Amino acid sequence: MNSQHLGRMITKIVETNDSRTALRYKENQEWNSLTYGQMWARVHGLAAAMISAGLEPGDRVGIYSDNCYQWAITDFACIMAGLISVPVYSTNTAEQVEYIVKDAGIGLVFVGNQDQYDNLSLIPEIKIVSYDPGLKVHGNAFVFFDEYTHDAVDPTLGDEICARQGQVTMDTTLTIIYTSGTTGLPKGVMLSHGNLFHQFTALDLHFKVTKEDVSLCFLPLSHVYERLWSYYLYSKGALNTYLSDPKKVIETLKEVKPTAMVSVPRLYEKIYAAVYNAQETASPLKKKLFSAAVDKGMAYHQRKKENQTIPLGLRIKFKIFDTLVLSKVRDLVGGPKNFFSAGGAPLERSIEEFFFACGLLVCQGYGLTETSPMISFNTPGAFKFGTVGKPVPNTEVKIGAHGEVLVKGGQVMKGYYNNPEKTAAAMVDGWFKTGDIGEFDPQGFLRITDRIKELIITSGGKNIAPQHIETLVGKDYFIEQIVAIGDRRKFICALVVPSMDALEAWAMQKGITWSSTEELICREDVHALYRERIKRNSTQLARVETIKKFTLLPKPFTVETGEITPTLKLKRKVISEKYYDLIESMYPKA
Repeated sequence: MNSQHLGRMITKIVETNDSRTALRYKENQEWNSLTYGQMWARVHGLAAAMISAGLEPGDRVGIYSDNCYQWAITDFACIMAGLISVPVYSTNTAEQVEYIVKDAGIGLVFVGNQDQYDNLSLIPEIKIVSYDPGLKVHGNAFVFFDEYTHDAVDPTLGDEICARQGQVTMDTTLTIIYTSGTTGLPKGVMLSHGNLFHQFTALDLHFKVTKEDVSLCFLPLSHVYERLWSYYLYSKGALNTYLSDPKKVIETLKEVKPTAMVSVPRLYEKIYAAVYNAQETASPLKKKLFSAAVDKGMAYHQRKKENQTIPLGLRIKFKIFDTLVLSKVRDLVGGPKNFFSAGGAPLERSIEEFFFACGLLVCQGYGLTETSPMISFNTPGAFKFGTVGKPVPNTEVKIGAHGEVLVKGGQVMKGYYNNPEKTAAAMVDGWFKTGDIGEFDPQGFLRITDRIKELIITSGGKNIAPQHIETLVGKDYFIEQIVAIGDRRKFICALVVPSMDALEAWAMQKGITWSSTEELICREDVHALYRERIKRNSTQLARVETIKKFTLLPKPFTVETGEITPTLKLKRKVISEKYYDLIESMYPKA
């Protein structure tokens, strides 16, 4: 086991799948592909180039780009050359990327577009390699990707690659991933080959992935979630498809027709909201048909899950409803799936149940960058809606003080790079402190209720989980983003970013005219629409959790304005400070 590492694992897969298609990518609106053999030739060419440029084992190499096949080539080349890849979120600002480059001691960075190059170009003593051959170049040392990569690997460099591979162990640092930084400066999480192999073993025990599977890679590769999944796909000889623009994910699903993939809840929320919004204006007959189809779909798949006999009448009705209604939902996501996966944020239970009724299983899981990422997951053989599943194999999870989830296992990071103080604070007697509040149910399924640092404590002393409110209310078709406010205050208020496509379509249907977004969201009939929708989505909330007042915002929270992280997590402190006056106006004086 100690001799296992990603370089050796993927090399073995390439040997037996040389002519199989490994990856696809779009260029000039056309799909292109590389076989495993072609991909590996490019990996070796780039590894040789970095070695000949003087990079030594353990040196750090940055990757600052949107998803693309070159990202994967670079990552694997680092593995083969014994280097440590340091991904940088493609949306990071100049200040953020400069901090990471300096903290990690990076000397070489691969970039994807002009903005990323411009952000890097003023940092001294780094070399930049660009995936984009059309960049306007200025500043320090620079070369284009195709020029940098060796077309062929000479024997001496090939021998050096083999020698470096022989020095790698399961404990060797594979990558340093900087946390998205919801509070304070990001920390560099050191993950080893062994951390990832722990996760591969867990996946092998519960999920069936083969060389026949196809995935769509649209979450940032700079996030450990998509990165782990991509490694795992390649370890099975499967096909990965790269999408650089995540805004095009729904239309691309129909093209690619993936059989298994990972996602954050926002994708499922958008599909769910669009389907249910269409039902609001459907005829009574269509509404009845849709409701009956979902009911029968749930009954059919529930019995199937529990290995119960399915009555003939239910089988017949299900087949009819599936043909007329449920299959149309599957068509939206590119047809049948072996499974979906959801992580990174809570997924509301009604959404899980809807997809399940349509024959699409979403296996919600839980984890952090520091845990490579999986701590727990639902699986095709053991799942429970409203939970994040059971702990993954070979993992210990317990609930500590204040309800905090603590974890111990082979997936826990080596530590924070250059930061022994933060490492010591995160680890207590071998247990990693997640900062999340959770509980186990009687069947051993884990529920995550909120982040310790994000709990709202009202002036009346009530502890309220804002994520619970935001997940329930934010699934609405007319809501793009929502932030629950109320810490040390009398009641809960919210800042709401409307889904402008939905709102503008509604306004046009009502014959409303407007000259600006600000004018539209200030209308009383628009506020009435949102009051009604917030109330409708709040029926599962306790009285103290319900939103008493809200303000509509004309612009979304963005990474560029510092209000959300690259993984779409809210920076609550930043938002509270930026919108302080607006928040204050929702609370009565005195």
